[in-house]
Amino acid sequence: HLHNADIVSMPDKWEYPWYAAWDLAFHCLPLAMVDADFAKQQLRLLCQDGYLHPNGQMPAYEWKFEDVNAPVHAWATWRVYQMDRKLHEGQGDTAFLEAVFQKLVMTFTWWVNRKDRDERNIFEGGFLGMDNIGVFDRSSPLPTGGKIEQSDGTSWMAMFALNLMRIALELARTTPVYQEMATKFFEHFLYIAEAMTRGGGGHFNLWDEEDKFYYDVLHAPDDSRTRLRIRSMVGLIPLFAVEVIDDELLATVPEFHARALALIKRRPRLAELVSRWEEPGQATRHLMGLMRRKRLRSVLTRMLDETEFLSEFGIRSLSRYHLDNPYHYHTDEDSFSVSYVAGEAESDMFGGNSNWRGPVWFPVNYLIIESLQRYHTYYGDAFTIEYPTGSGQLHTLAQVADALSGRLARLFLKDENGRRPAMGDTEIHQTDPHFQDNLLFHEYFHGDDGHGLGASHQTGWTGLVVRLLHKADAK
Repeated sequence: HLHNADIVSMPDKWEYPWYAAWDLAFHCLPLAMVDADFAKQQLRLLCQDGYLHPNGQMPAYEWKFEDVNAPVHAWATWRVYQMDRKLHEGQGDTAFLEAVFQKLVMTFTWWVNRKDRDERNIFEGGFLGMDNIGVFDRSSPLPTGGKIEQSDGTSWMAMFALNLMRIALELARTTPVYQEMATKFFEHFLYIAEAMTRGGGGHFNLWDEEDKFYYDVLHAPDDSRTRLRIRSMVGLIPLFAVEVIDDELLATVPEFHARALALIKRRPRLAELVSRWEEPGQATRHLMGLMRRKRLRSVLTRMLDETEFLSEFGIRSLSRYHLDNPYHYHTDEDSFSVSYVAGEAESDMFGGNSNWRGPVWFPVNYLIIESLQRYHTYYGDAFTIEYPTGSGQLHTLAQVADALSGRLARLFLKDENGRRPAMGDTEIHQTDPHFQDNLLFHEYFHGDDGHGLGASHQTGWTGLVVRLLHKADAK
């Protein structure tokens, strides 16, 4: 089925000259700022015959089709559609939106059929682009046998369901039949939320009440389950599954509204698991998210702690807590560990050239900022939280999002000494007049001092910084 002969946005035309599905999705936001038509064409490309498998699977990479990337294509499609609509005075390209939606329904179904082994709405998916973030290589057979029930895989699917629901609601403005599809994805989101909270037959779930954090769960062949208590980005990805809908939109989709209310009434246990979607919040808005206020506050308190996730330059991929408290897992044959490593990988997992055990990665940081902004549109100024944790200074979620944007932007901006943190100790890029303003866009950044690591021309997804700078300038 595969026949690729097109111009495709690369992660890095020098060191990584091949396409990657989730990289490309992130690329399309900065691309849309300069050429929205090209960004839309790129998003349609991976959904077309010759790329998308007939069963709905999207190729992860040009060199390893069968791997699985985080399903962010629907998110990118919706964001590019919104950006393009603003450029055309509110007139959205619904033909583009509908074309991609139809194919992504197939991809969603592929995930449900292939990555939910026990049909319990708890998903796997392997490493999901985050390389060595776990104690095991999640894309290989486990040394313990069994499988890993993934907090991130399950949360990505909850996000995917909400993204498709929102796209269907937009399409339903002109084609009312899409209200049924919107209901389908709303319902599936609720099932996933229930599974995350009441998994394991109601006796086990991905949320740890003691630590107030989400963890992957090792499900052994003897049916025992063990939480892998690694404080990593895996536990922050549930933040991404959030959507806010206002009464103005609901008025245009009365069938969806009625079906949603009927579902909640018929299945009150589902309604209990999400943030009171039936009750209007700030400015008559309704919230759908994996976390209620209490859990949201618990996760953010840990995320905004400078001794854990919060660095001077964004959110680390692994808590700094693990610098002095490595996580260990022992089997009869071997011992495995995860510790905080701010820079290049010390593990040879995935070739040792990529590290999710401490550094700051731009795409997930960008999604954290977006999620905080969406939560703020619901809670408004009534929800405040300490930023940084322990400082005694209370901020709204919008203010926290702006502050995180500033930390990420600071990577590329000159400090009081005229040096850019991302350029590190490379003097030619710090002081040479021929190089100092020609910036490199690194793959990821040191979790403590911010200097660039990995591929130095990872312009695509690190280029998301232009979105943060543009929004700051707009203010």
